[in-house]
Amino acid sequence: MTSLDKPTDQGTTDRETDQEADSRAVTEAALFEAFGGVRGMVETVVPGLLFVTIFTINKDLHMAAIAALAVSLVLVAVRLVMKDTVKHAFSGVFGVAFGVVFAMMTGNAKDFYLPGMLYTLGLALAYIITALAGVPLIGLILGPVFKENLSWRTRNPGRKKAYTKASWAWGLILLAKCAILFPLYWWGDTTQFGWVLIALKIPPFLLAVYLTWVFLAKAPAPIDVFAEMEAEENAEKERKAAAGGQGQHRREV
Repeated sequence: MTSLDKPTDQGTTDRETDQEADSRAVTEAALFEAFGGVRGMVETVVPGLLFVTIFTINKDLHMAAIAALAVSLVLVAVRLVMKDTVKHAFSGVFGVAFGVVFAMMTGNAKDFYLPGMLYTLGLALAYIITALAGVPLIGLILGPVFKENLSWRTRNPGRKKAYTKASWAWGLILLAKCAILFPLYWWGDTTQFGWVLIALKIPPFLLAVYLTWVFLAKAPAPIDVFAEMEAEENAEKERKAAAGGQGQHRREV
């Protein structure tokens, strides 16, 4: 290797390092957008935390349920006032509302958590089944966020593999969470069960998000299908403009 080769190799290495850093930054931003970031996690935890705290103190199911529903509505109102996205807050409201209805109907405070647990179990199975079917759910969720839609299925096998691994990670982590919670639901003390459930809200979620980030950061870059469509539209406009110019030139001649 000559001395002239070294700067070229170093420049190539630097460019590859920059591309990897950009890919990781884009992946981090997309994951925050898709899963709500820190604020989304807080909005997920606060209603349940308020419920179990009030029920632990005074064993008043109605007060705990109403307080949880009220705080979830306040969180939505805050997002509306700030003109921020409300999808995560609204999903929290629906989850709390279903929990309140179940708990009020049965009179059992544990049933406040039952809809969320069933949703978690269903989501775990969806991740695993779609991964087995070759259409991993995490790819369906993140594809539009990365502006690649479903291009990863046929045009980017490296990303499909990463999405499949991530879906398996989500499915198995959520199944492990269910394996802890459902026995406690049937046989555990109501207050203890509530605190265990709150404790298991964030850590499994963070682990799944981290593994998703690891898999996608090592995967090929997404294919921006929106940019491709825009480029095709611009090229078509240029072709029409060129054809129109040629026709005008012929008429003048």
